[in-house]
Amino acid sequence: MKNIVLIPLIIVVACILATGCVGQIKKDNGSGNGSATPTHTFSAIVNNTDFPGSNATIKSGLNGTLIVSINSWDAELPLFIDNKSAGIVTMEKPLMIMLEEGNHTVKVCSGVICLKEDVEIKFAVQRVVDFTEQLKRDVGFPTPTARIIDYYRSGSGVAVVVEFINPSSKDLSMTAEVGVGYSFINDRSHQRGGESTRGKAVANVKAGQRQTYVLDLGFASGYSYIFDSPNLGLITIEDFE
Repeated sequence: MKNIVLIPLIIVVACILATGCVGQIKKDNGSGNGSATPTHTFSAIVNNTDFPGSNATIKSGLNGTLIVSINSWDAELPLFIDNKSAGIVTMEKPLMIMLEEGNHTVKVCSGVICLKEDVEIKFAVQRVVDFTEQLKRDVGFPTPTARIIDYYRSGSGVAVVVEFINPSSKDLSMTAEVGVGYSFINDRSHQRGGESTRGKAVANVKAGQRQTYVLDLGFASGYSYIFDSPNLGLITIEDFE
C-alpha cells in the first residue's frame, strides 16, 4: 500500500524539475527597463497672444498740441495732417490741433504748390510749425499779382517788362496798366515840357506759373528825353476759359 503512494509523488517532483512543465512568465513591456514610448494624454499649450512686431504702430492714447501758423502771409491756405484735411489757416487765425503722440506730416498748399514738414508730437508738449519763411521762399506771393521787373529806353520810348504771377490753382487772364512820366524838348518849339504815356500788359497765366510781357510805351515827338521809373496801375484778374 505504501509503495503505491510513493510512485505518484515521485512523478510530481520529476515534472516540477523538468523545464518544459512550467509555463514562462512574460515580462511586462510597460515596466522595468524596457524602451516603450509613453503616450501623452494631454494637449500641448499654445500661446495665441499676438505681440506687435518691430514695425507696428503702438498707440499710446496720449495727445500733444500742434499750432500751425502762416504769420504775415496774407492768404487762406488749406491745412492737411497726414494727408487728411484739418481746416483752413490764415494770417489772423493760426490753427491749434490735438494730435496723438508720434510722428505726423503737416502740409499747407498755396495753389499748386504744397509745403510740408514732419513733426513729432509728445504728450503735454506744445509744438509750433510756422510756414511763413517757406511760403516767401517757394511761393513768393500769396495772391495773383503783377510787378515791373525791368525797363529800358527803346527807340523813341521805353520798354517795360511786366511779370505776371499766378500762385492760385486756376488758369487766369491777367491785365496790368502801366504808366511812365517823362520830359522832352519839343522839336517845334524847342521848349522842354512834361508828358506821360500809358498802356496795358496782358497775359494768360497757368496755375502756379509766372509769365513776362514786354510793353512798349512811345514818347511824343521831340528829343532829350528824360523819363521816370514806370509804375503799375490797375491789375485786373479773371478766370481764363
